[in-house]
Amino acid sequence: MDLDARDRHILRLLQIDCRVPNAELAEKVGMSASACWRRVRAFEDAGLIERYRADISAAKAGFGFQAIVHVHLTRHNPEHLNDFIKAITHRAEVLDCFATTGQADYHLRVLCKDIGEYNRFLEEFLFRLPAVESAQTNVVLRDIKRSAVVPL
Repeated sequence: MDLDARDRHILRLLQIDCRVPNAELAEKVGMSASACWRRVRAFEDAGLIERYRADISAAKAGFGFQAIVHVHLTRHNPEHLNDFIKAITHRAEVLDCFATTGQADYHLRVLCKDIGEYNRFLEEFLFRLPAVESAQTNVVLRDIKRSAVVPL
């Protein structure tokens, strides 16, 4: 989808506050409310806007342990790989999963209430998956920059 300057402005504003009323959004970008609504709807229909959400403070919600987990697979058996991907996508603790180049096959961002819960995640789930050979954990000490904003 080709985006012009007005489209990018609309999308930047929605990333900052997706609850902005359409009339206010239209005014900020210099459009009529109906034309603005049609553009936003077109972004949704094209899959450019994937979802609307609220950003929650993990710490205030009681989640005090965050880690980046580097997962190494035993071998790239297609059946085991599909089972691994399916299992990971259904675990609430796994916020992000990336297939990457480099030493590890996958990188997970995992959020738990505490280290005990994380240990149970490893022992009762991750290490029981046939595809997983090993995992290396990097504990997140503090967030320096965390963003879901696409730089338009």
